[in-house]
Amino acid sequence: MAEPKDEDFLDDLEAAEAEAYAAEEEEIDGEAAELDAVIAERDAFKDKFMRALADAENARKRADKQRREAENYGGSKLARDMLPVYDNMKRAIEAMGEKTEENAALHEGIELTMRELVNVFRKHGIEPIAPEVGDRFDPNLHEAMFEAPLPGTKAGEIIQVSAEGFMLHDRLLRPAQVGVSSNPG
Repeated sequence: MAEPKDEDFLDDLEAAEAEAYAAEEEEIDGEAAELDAVIAERDAFKDKFMRALADAENARKRADKQRREAENYGGSKLARDMLPVYDNMKRAIEAMGEKTEENAALHEGIELTMRELVNVFRKHGIEPIAPEVGDRFDPNLHEAMFEAPLPGTKAGEIIQVSAEGFMLHDRLLRPAQVGVSSNPG
């Protein structure tokens, strides 16, 4: 009679296959987790790189703007300090009166000096604000030194100019000093 066959080896084979499959699955899961971690790390580095690039671009733009402002407005303190020189030269020209033979050289010298000062101002972006009597008062460009009711004028009209104002490029360096009419009608 024949001996019954031992089928345990088939169970052992299935168990061995299951163990091998589980080991491969663990290895694949480990590799997938490692790949996910590497992808997450890459994304984090990419984000940091993009932020650093944006920060560098912003710093470059900010430095460029600051350079332009320093170039245009860096001399504003010196320019403001030179305005009384302009005012005094203008007063000297007005006080000299008529040009005569005796004062012709002095008159010409002061006028040439004044012209040179105005040319230097223009070269550096300083432009005068010269309102006229009858112009409308603009608080952005003018400083009201006084208000007075003057017959024949409207409220807010300039009735006297005490001192010219000046602009440095697009900034007000000194407002023009004016007297303003306060007529109610």
